[in-house]
Amino acid sequence: MNHHDMEEATRLTRAGRLAEATALIQRLLSGHKPDAAPDHEPAGSYTVIEGEARRVEESGTEEAPFSRSSMKEALHGLKARFAPKGAGQWAERFSQPKPIHAPPPPDGASFVTKTYSSAAGTREYKLYTPAGRAGQRLPLVVMLHGCTQSPDDFAAGTGMNELAEEQGFFVAYPAQPPSANPSKCWNWFDPQNQGRDKGEAALIAGLTRQIMKDHAVDPSRIYIAGLSAGGAAAAIMGATYPDLYAAIGVHSGLACGAARDIPSAFTAMRMGGAPALSGSGKTVPTIVFHGDQDNTVHLRNGEHIVAQAKTANPQAETTMLRGQVSGGHAYSRILHTAPSGQVICEQWTIHGAGHAWSGGKTAGSYTDPKGPDATREMLRFFMEHRTMGKPVS
Repeated sequence: MNHHDMEEATRLTRAGRLAEATALIQRLLSGHKPDAAPDHEPAGSYTVIEGEARRVEESGTEEAPFSRSSMKEALHGLKARFAPKGAGQWAERFSQPKPIHAPPPPDGASFVTKTYSSAAGTREYKLYTPAGRAGQRLPLVVMLHGCTQSPDDFAAGTGMNELAEEQGFFVAYPAQPPSANPSKCWNWFDPQNQGRDKGEAALIAGLTRQIMKDHAVDPSRIYIAGLSAGGAAAAIMGATYPDLYAAIGVHSGLACGAARDIPSAFTAMRMGGAPALSGSGKTVPTIVFHGDQDNTVHLRNGEHIVAQAKTANPQAETTMLRGQVSGGHAYSRILHTAPSGQVICEQWTIHGAGHAWSGGKTAGSYTDPKGPDATREMLRFFMEHRTMGKPVS
């Protein structure tokens, strides 16, 4: 799909001609030249075949491969951005994973659904509270699911609740409803959601603060992580609320400001979107996981997230470590250390891995059990940091 094709698809969608935009992208994904768009909604359910495609420019040279799954995710977001409010019919036109339920909590623990509302909107979320920690101020980890996922699905796949029980912390899972995005993606590419105190960023921050008021949360140890679109949203939260979150984890995501509209979202997912570097000089310690065979969100996006995290410490010293999971993936791990001696960023590249949570459990969707264990490594990194740039003693 070239720039003109994308412009035409966007023009049709903005004009409310969603059926024609969908048909155009279907033809382009299948390798056919665009022709006259139909006047009616295409029959049957819309499906996209997973795999790679290459486009050939007029010069005859091939560009880098792009993923049809990345086209699918961006198309979901496109429909959510421009479709009329209440156009829930689109959610039914895309295959959704089978509902997944997180394992029941042990005696004394709880995993309950709550609701947060503010001027920015309303979101449900699930909150895990570990057993036997009454009277203690505990860390809080906010987990942002990927497209088509749910809090239960994300909890089951990452195993974060089990670690919360083991180590003692709260876990919150905000839920993106189909009314906000037909495929439940966080709308990371929309400028309305990329700034402080507005849009989805305001909702997530407000939800976090509400949990702080209602529960015994240690305000210096609040963290946020996400996968894919959720990872991109986590990067936005780190960039816009460095006073609230002590560290962030971005798995297979994109940097804050990597896209500002639908065409640039396609480009960022396919080729990597340059970050919007913080003008305030404030950055949040960041841990990044990305598979080098990710055909949905290009590996280069992980590098941009690292660049964003190093804005305040451009001369950070780097150390390369390599490892191999027994029976699983090899990986490279780069530590970026500030002059103070604090590791401000960790960059994990999982060799041979695709678009899935590294070391995740098969009980959830979009997981790769071959490791390394992103959940445990993120928690280890998080617990080394507090707000105000003070390392945990």
